[in-house]
Amino acid sequence: MAGYPRIPIHREIDNCSLCADHLPLGPRPVVQASSTARLLIIGQAPGRKVHETGIPWNDASGAQLRNWLDMSPDEFYDAGRVAIMPMGFCYPGKGNSGDLPPRPECAPTWHARLLEFMTEIRLTLLIGSYAQRHYLQLPKGVTLTATVARYADFLPRYFPLPHPSPRNRFWQSRNPWFDEQVLPELRKQVRAALAN
Repeated sequence: MAGYPRIPIHREIDNCSLCADHLPLGPRPVVQASSTARLLIIGQAPGRKVHETGIPWNDASGAQLRNWLDMSPDEFYDAGRVAIMPMGFCYPGKGNSGDLPPRPECAPTWHARLLEFMTEIRLTLLIGSYAQRHYLQLPKGVTLTATVARYADFLPRYFPLPHPSPRNRFWQSRNPWFDEQVLPELRKQVRAALAN
């Protein structure tokens, strides 16, 4: 993740303490961004392992996501080409069934400001319902499954995806069209976005 020019507000993000009182492990924003990135990945929020390492998607979900994208770790972590900007930049803590939702203050505070510097983005992957609701302005009651099934409606700018968590294997097994139809198109769109 080193070796690329950091954009001006990186230092501000690194020092952000907006949600500090709500974060059980304290603030540690995890963002990968540059002015030359062409693919943007917007997920939910870092998990505990990502918080500990400071490396985005450095867990089982990240391994599955890279498999979906057919990308090596070197390609995925090439910040000059791939940006990672979650809905919440810090680990929100544990809930009753998995991690808590991303802090609601984060995206309104930082996303638009970061996007001002990322003018080369060609494709944005919206992973999970939080990112999809924020960026696609979906009508109330529209499910993640319905949104992912309609992925073509949101191209060429956005590509909605389910979360690649191991917890979602059951969803994938119940929706074989995702592997058969969506993943091949996802890989095609990602390759096109990253092409010179």
